[in-house]
Formats: sequence, structure tokens, C-alpha cells
Amino acid sequence: MKIAMIGAGYVGLVSGACFSDFGHDVVCIDISEDKIARLKRGEIPIYEPGLETLVETNARAGRLSFTTDLNAAVADADVVFIAVGTPSRRGDGHADLSYVYVAAADIARAVTGFTVIVTKSTVPVGTGDAVERIIADTNPDADCVVVSNPEFLREGAAIDDFKRPDRIVVGLEDDRARPVMEEVYRPLYLNQAPLMFTGRRTAELIKYAANGFLAMKITFINEIADLCEKAGGDVQAVARGIGLDNRIGAKFLNAGPGYGGSCFPKDTLALVKTGQDYEAPLRLIETTVAVNDTRKRAMGRKVIAACGGDVRGKTIGLLGLTFKPETDDMRDAPSIAIVQTLLDAGARVRAYDPEGMEMAKTVLDGVEYGADAYDVARGAECLVLVTEWNQFRSLDLDRVKSLLASPVLVDLRNVYRRAEVEKAGLAYISIGRSDQVPVLDPVQTDAAE
Repeated sequence: MKIAMIGAGYVGLVSGACFSDFGHDVVCIDISEDKIARLKRGEIPIYEPGLETLVETNARAGRLSFTTDLNAAVADADVVFIAVGTPSRRGDGHADLSYVYVAAADIARAVTGFTVIVTKSTVPVGTGDAVERIIADTNPDADCVVVSNPEFLREGAAIDDFKRPDRIVVGLEDDRARPVMEEVYRPLYLNQAPLMFTGRRTAELIKYAANGFLAMKITFINEIADLCEKAGGDVQAVARGIGLDNRIGAKFLNAGPGYGGSCFPKDTLALVKTGQDYEAPLRLIETTVAVNDTRKRAMGRKVIAACGGDVRGKTIGLLGLTFKPETDDMRDAPSIAIVQTLLDAGARVRAYDPEGMEMAKTVLDGVEYGADAYDVARGAECLVLVTEWNQFRSLDLDRVKSLLASPVLVDLRNVYRRAEVEKAGLAYISIGRSDQVPVLDPVQTDAAE
């Protein structure tokens, strides 16, 4: 099949590359001439494991191409995917659908013959209806069917998620789209990946409901972690104990500094706004958003407490800046609030991230960047593990101890075991355990300064 993918960002590029790997002819379209030029040179503008090889292989085979010419690509396509950004709208938190609507109008002017138009972007319920109206208003003669096909890709594991999905949700109101979408996903359908057909509005709600529930699950275990610290429990054991219940499941029960990234923050906020618009308030999601926002700053205060309550003039080392490993995405990363809290308290912040530092420089001011984990530790009052990159899981703790001005490790991802950290002579502060905040030797602290 001939597929036009409007938007060569994260969702569009990953989806386009995977569809081309299925054997479809895919053209990815973007308004950024620089981005398209880079893609044509084989330069991938985002970090996603395996994506560079996938793009290179299919581009070389002639199944995947890139252009800024929407008209030609759409006119030749059997299926047109809309995969543009839907960021939170400034001022009110609603999803900004302006890019979706512009794409719909552009498609309407370029389309020829029967075409299935698929909304891949994450959009509020009812957006498919609006896209359908825009197309009809722009080109009353267009023979199009509008479908919702939300993505469920995890950054860092997107290719595997696309090729081995838990489910494929297709929302439609016109049955003419069904055989087309079955053909688009035929390789997965033959492998018995669940292809779930629903109404269009239901499909749009499924995406938001899924992200809202997962965000709520993360926030729940984080609040349980706070209780464990006060009551003497171990949140990892609690998470395992409840996760073994098949009704609950073990995923998304890792306590940490709060959720971030491109999806959960904006999608939970958009879901809250949607509930308000329909006079069906989603109180649990509202609370989830509020608790998660508060938690990120609380992690900064946790670090300050671990340093004896005062970090003014002291250097704090941060390991990891991106919201999760295996991505360079800094959007709403917990590190942003943690850094700001430390800077507000007068600390100097030195940080290292394997992939996210260039992106971090665009959103963080006043941060010094190290060459590696040990460079960050050198002379620091405290070392804080913020993002659980694999290379941070097996640090030479004796070396870390020798480099730090004060021997304190704050592990916001519970990567390490207390015994191994303390064996190296480090005070250890983690999440959701009844750790005691170390009382630092004033002589040692003064000497370190």
C-alpha cells in the first residue's frame, strides 16, 4: 500500500519506518526543510534505539522516503496518517489541535480518489468528527473516510512496541475503512496481534484512558512510597506483593521522582480538561496531576535534606536528566523541577546524561555538565541518581566515594542495594524505604567546602 505520513517527529518517523519495514511504500512529510534534509542524509533527529538502522535499511530499499511536498505524497496515497504534535495549549491545558486541523485542510486540498485518513496523533474525543468536517468544508468532493488509530509507543522501546503490540485500536464510522486498515496492519494481524475495531470516539477515549490510568498507577505507588518511608515499610516489597495480583499487575509500580515525558503530562491534563468540558469531572486524574507536579519539587527537597538541610554554595551531582532511559526527551522530566529546587536553594548543579544533555541545555539554565558519572561526582556534596540509565547501575562505588566531598548517594530510582552502598562507605538514601537522613560531620563538611 502507499502511505503518506504527515509529521516526521517521534510518532510519524517510528510509524513510517515500521510500516515501510512491513513492505508498504511510505512517504514521511514535514514542513521543516532542515529536518527533511537531515533525514535524506540518514541523520535521525531523535534518539530511539534501532531507529537509525530501520530508516537506513528501508530508505535504501526504496520503501521509505522523505519530502516537504505534501500535495504529491497525499495525491498518490491510499492511506494518509496525521502524526503531528498535539502539545498542551498555553494558558488552559487543552490539547492544541491547530497542527491537526491544518493538516486536515491540506490533505483535503490534495487528496484524489478514495482515501482513508487516519489520525495517529493523540487527540481528545471528538477530534475525528472535526477533521471530517474540515475535509468536507475544504473539499466537498473528497471521497475520504476518517479513522482514529492511536499509538501506544513507549520511548526507548517504540519499535518493539510497534511490531509486537498488545493491541491495535482502530476507530471508524464507515466500514469501507476496515479492509484498508486490515491490509495496513496485515503483517501484525497474521501474527495474531489483537486488531480491535471500535467507534471513532471510543478509540480516541481509549488512548487517553490508558495513559491516565498508567499515570495514576505511577502516582499511587509514589504515594505508597512516602507512606513506607514514614511507617517503616519497603515500597519495592509492597509493589511486588500487590503486583503479583493478576488484577493489578507488576508494571508501572516502580516508585520514583514522578512521571514526565511527551505523553503522560499533557495527556492527563487534556483528559482533565475534556472531563470538565463534558461536565464529567475526572477527580482521580485531577489529583494525579496535582500530586505528580508536587512530587518533583519534593525530590529536590529530599536531596537538600540528605545534605543536612543546607546546600547553599555546595555542588550537587545529578546522574540522568531525561524523563526515562533510552531517550533524549526532556519534556516535563522530573530533573527539571529537581534542578530548579536545588538552584533556588543556592546549590551548584553538575549533571551528566548519556543522550539528553544537548536537549537539557535548551530547558535548563545554570547547570554545569560533566563528561561522565565520575566527573559529576568529583567534589560534589551529594550524588543523585535521577534517571536509571544502564551505565549508572554498576558504578564503581569505591571510586565514587573517593571523589565525593561528602559520601552521600541519593538513589531516586532504587537501583542499588543498601548493603553494597554502605559497604563502600556511602550514606544511602532511596525511595520508599525507612532510610534515616544522614547527619553529616560538620568538620567533614567544612573540609569538603
